Amino acid sequence: MYIRKAIPNDSNLIAPLLLLAMEEVFYEFIDTDSYQVAESFLQSLVQLKGNQYSYENCYVVEINGKIAGVACIYDGAKLEFLKEKVAREIKSKFNRRFNPEDETEAGEVYIDCVGVSPDFQGRGIGSKLFEFLINQYVRKQKKTLGLLVDFENPQAKRLYSRLGFKVVGCRKLAGKIFEHMQIIPAP
Repeated sequence: MYIRKAIPNDSNLIAPLLLLAMEEVFYEFIDTDSYQVAESFLQSLVQLKGNQYSYENCYVVEINGKIAGVACIYDGAKLEFLKEKVAREIKSKFNRRFNPEDETEAGEVYIDCVGVSPDFQGRGIGSKLFEFLINQYVRKQKKTLGLLVDFENPQAKRLYSRLGFKVVGCRKLAGKIFEHMQIIPAP
């Protein structure tokens, strides 16, 4: 297993994995229930630089030359800038206004989503990816990592808690309330 920064050529493999993790919310963003439309549009965003879902903000897990998982992560202080290009693309392609609630803020590196290929689920890949991110950002760079977890996903919350994340509040995104969790560096 190898974890590396994503490259533009990974876009067609990254988009379906990101969509696994945020399907319901992404459908709300573009007002569709079509998987094909959502995946195609998300792939176009992954290929573009300077937006939330860009390959620039992704790490991939590679196993035997295949992408098994992905994490989309960025500095919360850059959220407004990163959302701006997504908003322009949604307006251009769907004639829809995009201005969701802020899911992160300055002071944390935000894990937007993590997706693991169904072919590789159950092998601890998600946990290893989180451990990699915690090591890279919390331990080495002394930065706070944050994420949102769905109240309806207690299994994910247990995983995050086991990794050291603590609930710090709630946030609303796409009309739904999520728990906001963080892991902060040791002093």
